[in-house]
Amino acid sequence: MGVYKYLQKSWKEFAGAAHRDRMVLWRREPVTQRIEHPTRLDRARSVGYRAKQGFMLVRQRVSRGSHRRHDWSGGRHSHNMGARLNLRKNYQMIAEERAGRVFKNCEVLNSYYVDEDGKHYWFEVVLVDRSHPGVLADHRISWIGEPQHVGRVFRGLTSAGRKVRGLRYKGMGAEKARPSRRSHSRRL
Repeated sequence: MGVYKYLQKSWKEFAGAAHRDRMVLWRREPVTQRIEHPTRLDRARSVGYRAKQGFMLVRQRVSRGSHRRHDWSGGRHSHNMGARLNLRKNYQMIAEERAGRVFKNCEVLNSYYVDEDGKHYWFEVVLVDRSHPGVLADHRISWIGEPQHVGRVFRGLTSAGRKVRGLRYKGMGAEKARPSRRSHSRRL
């Protein structure tokens, strides 16, 4: 087995006092915390992270539980309109969007799950500075500096966004997913 397989295996077995201590520290951190090194190196590398200038890691905290309608006050509402709102987004996509809003000069490349407790999820988000000379010189990642990739996280173009949009499937059974659910329903 390669070294990343061992890292993956050790992560699955990780529990106990060290895990509790880490949770105590993470709960005290800000919601969006920039970090120097990935907590899960195997996952970070698999989603595109490279330890070079222009790449950045952010640990993003997201509250668990049902989503709420944000403007609930004022006016009459139908009986079917409850305070809960079933968003068509997963927590990972929400975490990516919030990290993208904080670091406006960077594009979200991808993210991965790190941990959870009773109240929160934590994801680590890989961001890339789209105007960094080291990024633009690297042929593997220079595509992110092109204008059509600006704001890709808000258009559901990351892996988590594509999963929410139903684009992991092709062919029979997935006819209504492309180019999007909304555009398919609006066809004449």
